[in-house]
Amino acid sequence: MTTRAPATPDGTVADEFSALLVGIHRMLRRRLRRRVEQPRLRGAQVELLRLVMDSPGLRVSEAAEELCLAGNSVSTLVNQLAAQDLLRREVDPNDRRAALLYATVAAEERIEAWRRRRRALMAELVADLPEPERAALAAALPALHRLAEGLRNLPDAEEE
Repeated sequence: MTTRAPATPDGTVADEFSALLVGIHRMLRRRLRRRVEQPRLRGAQVELLRLVMDSPGLRVSEAAEELCLAGNSVSTLVNQLAAQDLLRREVDPNDRRAALLYATVAAEERIEAWRRRRRALMAELVADLPEPERAALAAALPALHRLAEGLRNLPDAEEE
């Protein structure tokens, strides 16, 4: 593995960080998919399942807002996942026009298996880093959480 010189504050940190995130995410997905025997789920499907698992009983409109997707896009994802028996809809007792979303046991097992594989792979990779780099990575976590929160709080293009 090659080590690059530290980036300067003139935008190259942001550029390099963005490129690394995309590359790490892509390589991580590829590595994890190699061991999966079930039909592959698309990224947006997995994101929706994770969200519903974390917030059971979520409405489609709430999921759309949280995922920064159009409502009809989330409805399409819901239909796809329901057809695979990974998501179930229940009528909202307070508003019969709305549906509440719940992950099925099959979805929970599938997502948990993915999380375990991802955790094990990342733990192995982090353990291979020298101690100063592991400490630097741990020290960067609060800043990474703030970046994620900042992205979450940005207005959507259609809101501007």
